[in-house]
Amino acid sequence: MNINAILAMTTGGLITLGLMLWIMPALIAYLHKIKFGQTERGEGLESHKKKNGTPTMGGLAFILIPSVVFLILSFCTPFKLDLNTGIILLAYIGYGLIGFIDDYIIVVRKDNEGLKPGVKFLLQSVLAIVFFLLYRSTASTGVWIPIIDQTIDLGIFYFFLVFIMFTAETNAVNLTDGVDGLCSGLMTIALIPFMVFAIIQGQLNVAFLIFLVVFSLLGYLVFNLHPAKIFMGDTGSLALGGLIAAVAMVLKQEILLVLIGAVFVAEVLSVIIQVTHYKRTKKRIFLMAPLHHHFEKSGWAEEKVVRNFWIVGIVCALCGLWLGVM
Repeated sequence: MNINAILAMTTGGLITLGLMLWIMPALIAYLHKIKFGQTERGEGLESHKKKNGTPTMGGLAFILIPSVVFLILSFCTPFKLDLNTGIILLAYIGYGLIGFIDDYIIVVRKDNEGLKPGVKFLLQSVLAIVFFLLYRSTASTGVWIPIIDQTIDLGIFYFFLVFIMFTAETNAVNLTDGVDGLCSGLMTIALIPFMVFAIIQGQLNVAFLIFLVVFSLLGYLVFNLHPAKIFMGDTGSLALGGLIAAVAMVLKQEILLVLIGAVFVAEVLSVIIQVTHYKRTKKRIFLMAPLHHHFEKSGWAEEKVVRNFWIVGIVCALCGLWLGVM
């Protein structure tokens, strides 16, 4: 990466961060004014009931700002819009749009039902298929296996891998967004190894886009740390899940996504295990699912949950980075 690219990347990051810090207070005030606030579940934690009314849909900011900055700077910097960045942006905005519809229904109805699960899954599935077809037109169906450093061609089965990646990751990130600062912090941590992979592979356009998203999340975190002044909503969590799945796909790091995003995986698995076990035995394994609520029920403060989950996320990201570059 030459000096011009480094300067352009730094400038883009600072512009993105500056815009986030400037726009977020106005967005929070506007969402308060139109009463687009969070509605906590009746069966949720008692400590979360005070979050009712906190503005949601904060994901709009960290979706639109880095996307617009990237597109504008693509005209005057070494970084350009290509097929890979186009797929990532479409996944980011597309899944964000599904989340926005879900949030809008929740806010208007003042309940947590939102989009019917079947409808939401159908929309997520359609996007996953679209992204597979776009990517498959120019890329292989091979999957790189770390440690043994071998690539296995999955053929048609690669479609099922991509389908699972997008649908599972969006739902996993969505479930993780339940404690102030947890999801946005973990996603910031998880995206950094992929940015390094992109640089090593010479996919500087992808690296630049990830860099901008990371800076937008840092700006968002200023307002999302406990006590949160705004939540990302499904708008933000589904968008981030789609983003990181698309990034892993175009960088051919599908396997390492599981390790780097291990906390997200643990969150969704805790829900699957809890529901399956309860249906069979009428007993619960966890005090409450997803996993972060289990620790809250155990007596951990929100800040402790976030801090410890971030530490686990950092360890997983470093292990994934090591395996990816070894």
